[in-house]
Amino acid sequence: MIETLFYAFCAGVLVFTLLVPVLAEEPSAPAEIPSLPAAETPPPTPAPVDPVTIDPFIELRGSVWRTKAGIVFLKTPIGLLTLTSKTTLKDLKASQEVRFWVHERHSVVEIRNRIDGSLVHRYLSGPMTSGTDTPGTLLWWGPDGDQTVHVGTQEGRLTNYSEGDPLTVEVDETNTINGVHDLQYDLQVNQTPPAGADVQVLLSGTVSKLKSSFVFVRTPVGLVMLNSKIGIPRVKVGQPLTLHIDHEHVTVTFPADETSTPRRSTSPIP
Repeated sequence: MIETLFYAFCAGVLVFTLLVPVLAEEPSAPAEIPSLPAAETPPPTPAPVDPVTIDPFIELRGSVWRTKAGIVFLKTPIGLLTLTSKTTLKDLKASQEVRFWVHERHSVVEIRNRIDGSLVHRYLSGPMTSGTDTPGTLLWWGPDGDQTVHVGTQEGRLTNYSEGDPLTVEVDETNTINGVHDLQYDLQVNQTPPAGADVQVLLSGTVSKLKSSFVFVRTPVGLVMLNSKIGIPRVKVGQPLTLHIDHEHVTVTFPADETSTPRRSTSPIP
C-alpha cells in the first residue's frame, strides 16, 4: 500500500513538472544608440558679383543738390554729376533720387520718389535702333538688359532721325515713348566713395589737361574731371588712363606700362 502511494506521488510530480511552461529568459533591452549629430550646414556663400568688363560703364545714385533752369546738380558718392537739358528737367525736387547708368553708347537716367520709389521720369539715350520683330518699336539697352520701346504717338517726332543717330527719349512705365528731348551730363570724380557705396565705374581715356590737382580725361562719354587725391600719380598730357571704381575700391591703370595704383577709403575726401 505504501509502495503504491509512493509511485502515485512520483507520477504526480512528474506530470506537474511537465505541465509547467518553461519561461525563456527575455533578452535585456539593448542600450540606446546615441543619434549622430546633425551635420552643420555651412552658411551660404554670397553669390560672386561679376566684375565690370564693359568700357565705358557707369552706375551711380545721386540726390538733388541744386537746380537751375535746365540744369540739375546731383551729389553722388564719387562727386558731382550734372544733367543739362533745354527741353526737360524742370520739375526735379530734393525729395527725389536719380539713378544713372552708362553702357557703351547707351545711358539711362531714372528719377524716382525717394519715399515710395515711384517713377517720375525715365530717359533713354543711345543710337536709334529699329525693332526687327514688331513694327513701331525701337531697341534699347537697359539696366536689366536689352528692351523693346514702343514709339506710341511720337512717331512724327522721330522722322528727322535715321538709324544709328543719337537719340534721347522719355518713356513711361510701359516703355512707351512720351517725349523726345536733348540731355547731356558731366561727371566729376572728386572723392573715393565710402565703404559699401553702390558705385561701379569703368572708364578709359587719354589725359587731355592738367590743372592744379585735377586731371581732365577725354573718354568716349566726354571730358571727365578727376581729382588726383583719389589715387592718381603723376601723369602727362597724352597718357592713356583707365579708372575702375568698384564700391569703395578705386584703381587707376596705365595701359602703356600696365601699372596700377589701388586706393581704398572708408570716407570721402574733404
